[in-house]
Amino acid sequence: MSRIGKLFQEKKERVLNVYCTAGYPELNSTVEIMKALEKNGADLIELGMPYSDPLADGPVIQASSSKALRNGMTIHILFEQLKGFRNSSPSGVGGIPVILMGYMNPVLQYGFENFCRDAAEAGIDGLILPDLPQYEFETEYSTIIKKYGLDFIFLVTPETSEERVKKLDELSTGFLYAVSSSATTGSKTDFDAVERYLLRLKSYQLKNPVLVGFGIKDKQTFESACKYANGAIMGSAFIKALDNANDIETTTKEFLKKIIE
Repeated sequence: MSRIGKLFQEKKERVLNVYCTAGYPELNSTVEIMKALEKNGADLIELGMPYSDPLADGPVIQASSSKALRNGMTIHILFEQLKGFRNSSPSGVGGIPVILMGYMNPVLQYGFENFCRDAAEAGIDGLILPDLPQYEFETEYSTIIKKYGLDFIFLVTPETSEERVKKLDELSTGFLYAVSSSATTGSKTDFDAVERYLLRLKSYQLKNPVLVGFGIKDKQTFESACKYANGAIMGSAFIKALDNANDIETTTKEFLKKIIE
């Protein structure tokens, strides 16, 4: 069983996935932030690979990506930084599940199979690639992803039809990413509408756990998301906290404490 599967077997609600951008705020911040997240109560880490044209990302994460690129972050450098992370994680060998989130262009430039191989060797557990179409996933890429033991997570939105939700749930492993609204990350969210959407997803009796992302910014929105889903994903709010951080460990600890306590 994958680390993501094990997590959801052991924890079925209030799962907190925190997004951070690799190479932000400094080129060598990545592993330090990951260790602080694991140590202070995050359940999952979604590690963003910076890209110059991030379609699903709002202004906060776009700005963090731009800075990370200016810092010199690349996929090659990221995999170098991740070497040995599993052996030095706060909870020992194994540790927290880590997902890479990014876009197909830099992954294809790296070489898709090379990318999956190196990700697996670096201790990555799963992938989120929002611009990988379902058809190409099924016909070209799913066998490579499975070959290297990686989970793959699809996104659904309030506009996704029941038939398509069920198909993407069937194809996903790990969990299903429920985008709270058809907007970019960090946008304001109408949580009454989100609750109706999550209740609809729940009625489909999906095989995967569901995590809600986009617009989850504090304890209140986290708790609202968790009412009808297995947990939530926070990104822009954490990136904002890091932007003003003098000490990553302290900033991360204080940020998570406000959410989960």
